[in-house]
Order: sequence, then C-alpha cells, then structure tokens
Amino acid sequence: MIRLAMPVYVELLTAVVAVGLIDLLWVSGLGEAAVAAVTVGTTVEYLAYGLFLAVPTGVTVLVGRRDGHAPVTPVVRAGWALWAVLSVAIAVPGVLLREPLAALFADDWRLTAGFFLVSLGGLPVYFAQTVVDGILKGRGDTRRPMRHAILCNVLVVALDPLFIYGLDLGVQGAALATVAARLLTLVVALATSRRLIQSPSPVGEAGGDANGDGGAAVAWDVVRTGLPMSGDFLARSAVGMALVDLVAGFGTRELAGYGIGQKIMLAGVMVFYALRQAAMIRTARSEPAGSPLLLGLGAGAAVALAVNVVAAPAAALFTADPGPAVSFLRWMTLYLVPFGGLIAVGGVLQASGRGGRLLAATLAGFGVQVPLAYALSAHAGVTGVWLAMAAGAAVSLAGALAPRAAAPGSARGRAPRSTRTAEDRPSGR
Repeated sequence: MIRLAMPVYVELLTAVVAVGLIDLLWVSGLGEAAVAAVTVGTTVEYLAYGLFLAVPTGVTVLVGRRDGHAPVTPVVRAGWALWAVLSVAIAVPGVLLREPLAALFADDWRLTAGFFLVSLGGLPVYFAQTVVDGILKGRGDTRRPMRHAILCNVLVVALDPLFIYGLDLGVQGAALATVAARLLTLVVALATSRRLIQSPSPVGEAGGDANGDGGAAVAWDVVRTGLPMSGDFLARSAVGMALVDLVAGFGTRELAGYGIGQKIMLAGVMVFYALRQAAMIRTARSEPAGSPLLLGLGAGAAVALAVNVVAAPAAALFTADPGPAVSFLRWMTLYLVPFGGLIAVGGVLQASGRGGRLLAATLAGFGVQVPLAYALSAHAGVTGVWLAMAAGAAVSLAGALAPRAAAPGSARGRAPRSTRTAEDRPSGR
C-alpha cells in the first residue's frame, strides 16, 4: 500500500500544489492584482476539476475491476466519450461567462477574465491528462502518473518566465504557460503509455462489453461509480469557502493565519489522499489493501506530529506574525487523525461500490461541523471553528465505518478481497 501510495503522493503534491505556487511565484513581480487574479483563477479551475472528477475516478475503479477479468476497452471508450462531452459542457460556458464570473471574485476583473480565457479554455487538456492517468492507475501503475506530474511542473517552471516576462503576456502568460506545459505532457503521456492504455486485457478484447452492456450503459457505470468522489470533493470545497467567510469575521490577522496554516497542512494532507487512491486501486483490482483505516489513522498522527514540529518556523516563512497560523496548526491535531482515517477508508468504499455511504458520511459530518462552528465561535472565537472541524471529521469517520454490509450487487456481484476490514485479516498485511 505504501509503495503504491508514494508515487501518488508525489503526483498530488506536484500537480495540485506546485503548479499554482509556481504561477504565483512568477506573477508576484507584477503586483497584488496579478497575484489575486492567479489565485482566483486556480481556485475556479480546482472547482471545475471537481465537476469532472467522477470520470477519472470511475475509469480507475472500473478498469481495475476488469483488468485481467473482462474487456477494459468499453470503459476506456466511455471515459473518452465522457471527456469529450463534459469538456465542452464545462469549458465553453466558463469561457463565455468569464467576465461576470471574474467580477464575482475580483475588483480588477479584467486581469482575472484574461486568465480565465486561457485557463478555462484549456480545461479539456487538463481533463484528458486525468483520464490517461486514471486508466494507468486502474492498471495498477502509479509511477507513470507521477512522472507526468513532475514533467508538467518542470515545463511550467521553464515556460512561465518566457510567457510572462519574455513575451510580455503578464497574467495571461501564466495561464498560457500552464496550458502549454499540460499539452506537452499529454502528448508525451499518450506516446509513452499507449501500450498500457490501448493494449487488450489477457482475456481478450471483443468489440463490445463482455457483460452485454452498450456504450451508454458503461458510461453511466463510470459516472455512477465516480460521482460520490466528485460530490465529496465539491462539498469540501463549498464548506471550505463557508469557513473562510466565517474566519474573515474575526479579522484579517486570523484569516491570514488560517490561509497560511492551510497551505502548510496541505502538504501533509496529501498523504491521506495518496493512501485513498492506493486503497481504491488495490480494492478495485481485488488485491489485499491491508488495513486502510489503521494506515490512515497512523498517517494522521504522523502528519499531526510533523505539523506541530514545523508550525512555528514554517509559518514564519510566510508572515512576521505567525501566531494565528501556529495556533491553527496546533489545534489541527484533533482534526488530522480522524480525517486521515476517513480519507483512507474512503478508497475502499469507493472501489467496492459503497461510495454513496462515503458521501453521506461526509455530508453528515459537515451537517454537524458548520452549525457547530458558528455556535462555538460565538464563545471561543476562531478556536471554536477549529474544534468544530475536528468534531465534523470524527462524525464523518463514524458514519463511514458504521454499517459494514456491502451494497447489493456492488462490484458487479464480486466482493473484492481487499474490502475486508482490519478485524477480518491481520493488519500487518
């Protein structure tokens, strides 16, 4: 599990964190308005990815289930058909509505709208890369997606100064550099991974689905399988924005501390999401996943310890007043342990056809967290918000673990070996 998760961690850290930070670093010389435009642009792109996330997630799970057992070609074709439809459905309205969308987030909306024109227009390239990586992960290969992410970041580092300053394109140049880097990475990924993406399963590839399903049925299966993960992602994004609004009420100092603390904590939280993908891949492929719950709880404790150790010096790199960020990171010890367990277990639930339970548990946790944050913060200030986060994570974990019965017909009637819990087999496996 850990060996499988490590490349995923590097991929997530570089793809999710580094690209945005690289762009911010290069445009910082253009002033605060440019930094704000890139910040808003990357945030909206992140939300757009949440709308598409169901496709690569569903492709990974279904390719994993079928690989070596049934034809994977119908799933791959369905993934690309969904990519074509959703890319148009998300990118075209985003580009056409870029100006009113930018005006919602930024005072100097023209800079942000210029960034949107390129970044949202380039979403099909970004989405295509996630489909390629989703197919590879379904085949059990996490190293190639890691290499793709690293290559993309190297290209962004090289192209950003050229487009932003060399060609004098400013903020729009940052978006162009990112899209160009992603396009080049996609070309390389398709060329070097063609055999794994297109090669038949050992059982052979017929033109249709071995189960008699048509293309529309397989496409719906992909969406249905990945939809809970997309819902989880979007729910977390919405609650995150609500918390920003709540913390902002306590002043700029507290809001800045929250933002800085989140950035520091994010590097550790990616460990949980790497474990979730590893658990999802192994479960879908009916391979032993050990005890994702224990791994997640252990990772949560380890990340909490590391965050406490680096809290003060890391926060001092961002601000001359690190107090609020350090306080946030200290309190996150209560949040990170149950959150690590929840995210890791989510991979098993997703791959075994119980993603709906994961989404329900997430929403239940938020149903407790949000009102509790407002209630506690009225008496304990921002500390009440942090305590509410911990309570919400604990409720979500309890909900995810509560009923253990598999959904009828999950995994096409085949119960993956790795869906067994820690109590069912030795945790050392």
